[in-house]
Amino acid sequence: MSFQATMTMAGKSSSICANCRNADAFATVRNRPLCQPCFLRYADNKCSSGMKQYRMLGDAAKTRKQHKHLLPLSFGASSSVLLHMINGQVEHQLAGPLRFTNYDVHVLVVDPSTISPSRPPCQKQFDLVRQHYPRHKYTMIPLHSIFEYDPNISETLRQIAGSGFGDDESKPYRERLEAFRASIPTTTSKDDIDNILLFRLIVAFARHHACETILWGDSDTRLAAKTLANVAKGRGASLTWQVRDGPTPWGLEFIFPLRELYRTELEQYAKLVPTVESIVIPDPPASEALSNRDLSIDELLNNYVLTQGVKYPGIMANVVRTVNKLQPAGFTSDQARCVLCTSPIEPDNHGADGAEAFDFDVRNAPTQFCYGCRRSAAGLSQAADT
Repeated sequence: MSFQATMTMAGKSSSICANCRNADAFATVRNRPLCQPCFLRYADNKCSSGMKQYRMLGDAAKTRKQHKHLLPLSFGASSSVLLHMINGQVEHQLAGPLRFTNYDVHVLVVDPSTISPSRPPCQKQFDLVRQHYPRHKYTMIPLHSIFEYDPNISETLRQIAGSGFGDDESKPYRERLEAFRASIPTTTSKDDIDNILLFRLIVAFARHHACETILWGDSDTRLAAKTLANVAKGRGASLTWQVRDGPTPWGLEFIFPLRELYRTELEQYAKLVPTVESIVIPDPPASEALSNRDLSIDELLNNYVLTQGVKYPGIMANVVRTVNKLQPAGFTSDQARCVLCTSPIEPDNHGADGAEAFDFDVRNAPTQFCYGCRRSAAGLSQAADT
């Protein structure tokens, strides 16, 4: 078994663990031989460091204020490991002298089978995760429940799909969303808009349940891929909240506690912890028959980061660290928002500006689009009107 450039299995002649010095190393992590307990502790400490602003220190310990976090769980290795680590922090706080935790965690599962037909049902994993980590609140909803949580989504679909698309409000939510998604012509637009709908649903759910923070399970590898993909799609301005810890335009904090851990490290962690391994749904195998032209921008950049990260893990990590140093612009309640992704847009980045780059006429549209969403909406409008 290979753990690529960031982690390699230690051979029989390998040295003693560099941390504890009293156990044989089972793997070399970032040029340091570690035994299994020290590797697990190393990863746990990375997550704990990512949550340092919510530790019970000083006034927070005295007032016993609870912070309400939403944790989206996809049953992938990263988000499953994050839940396990956060649960460990809760258990540690409850075992302390105060017998109190300032974490109020609500776990949200958007049923993967309602996002992609290739994903298997997850009811078994959902039951297991509630059994393994019973201290938290859990909710599982389908993607089409976005109609319930986001009151603007119906108007959004009508406005971006063009005059050739009809949204029949008498039909069930599932059929309405399927009809809209079926009208998306290209792989990149389909993947892009699916990601936006999922994101909008998670944010709307968090706001509906008065959560202060969303804890995303993105690894360093995933954040590097998101950085490159968002820049390629014309959404570079969103990196200050899509990749960086801190405030967002929706009044929520976004935190990425696993930002210092690589995907290979999280996959190995999941294999070492039976409760985590039991709830992880393996990613479907990539089809070797697909050419690059059949892949979305997100898939292309994700594959690129996975392959290049093997050779140059430090460079990929620096991409994420650089973005995390960016300072976000101030958000105002009256600032223009993109009708699709709902991100703030500058006054010169919507309406007629740049519309001549597309065949459909954004200049006469009653809504505003950011540059990236204009590209996706253009394809929808052309397909719907043909």
